[in-house]
Amino acid sequence: MALDRPLLGIMLMLGFCILAPVGDAVAKILGETVPVGQLVLVRFAVQAVILIPLVWITRRNWRMSNRVLALTLLRTILHIFGIGAMVTALKFLPLADAIAIAFVMPFIMLLLGKYALDEEVGPRRLIACLVGFIGTLFVVQPSFTAVGWPALLPLAVAVNFALFMLVTRQIAKETDPISLQAISGTMAVIMMLPVLYVFQGSSLAQLQVIQVSTVDWTLLIGIGLLGTVAHLLMTWSLRYAPSTTLAPMQYLEIPFATVIGFIVFGDLPNTLASVGIAITMAAGLYIVLRERATARAVAAQQVSVQPAE
Repeated sequence: MALDRPLLGIMLMLGFCILAPVGDAVAKILGETVPVGQLVLVRFAVQAVILIPLVWITRRNWRMSNRVLALTLLRTILHIFGIGAMVTALKFLPLADAIAIAFVMPFIMLLLGKYALDEEVGPRRLIACLVGFIGTLFVVQPSFTAVGWPALLPLAVAVNFALFMLVTRQIAKETDPISLQAISGTMAVIMMLPVLYVFQGSSLAQLQVIQVSTVDWTLLIGIGLLGTVAHLLMTWSLRYAPSTTLAPMQYLEIPFATVIGFIVFGDLPNTLASVGIAITMAAGLYIVLRERATARAVAAQQVSVQPAE
């Protein structure tokens, strides 16, 4: 088991927070010319090509029980639809706005934990959820006025990935994360290839496979590399630092996305959206800190009730 090295864990998570919005920026560029289905297919294909040899070289365990295999299939389907919805949203929305709206996911996770897993969630965290939702609506409102229903796609992404994380939580202790990503990438390719073949030539433009330029191919492969490396950095960060240390850092993804969106596209959130982003980040950080305090209190209570030897 790896010893705690908090600084290394923090640096790895920082790498994730930078690479993830860079990958989203590349997806936004490609969204203008490459169909969403083709983009998502290549993203998962690159993931599989990178990780399958890594699993083989490091002799990681491939085997899964029938239960875990079924949940991995469900997780993969959610992952496909989540990435597809986010790529579609980025065709219409500024990068920072789309990512900020999707950050309603921690609030959804908290509510799913309370109502689906019967986890204890106090009134202060529920109030923080409500405040976070209000902040998200501040971001959605100007976007909805400008582009209509596509402004709601990041909310769908948030719900999707909350379910994705819920499924992942059910199998995390029974699977190696790199093997899981390798198998998931392979599953995604196997599922998507026949779908794109069936709809080739249909009226559904986003499910077509087209010839792309050398530059676009380079960017497509880049998305796969960025997505795969970013998730590996997140996974490895958790080996060296506890999640309670790393969770607040994930909110750095929003300011990084704002800077990248301004540099690449010249986009900045308007005043209302900026206020909403600040509210969402504050509410999310409050929940993270509250979770940390609750976990420490429970741990202290457990220590205090242990019988003396």
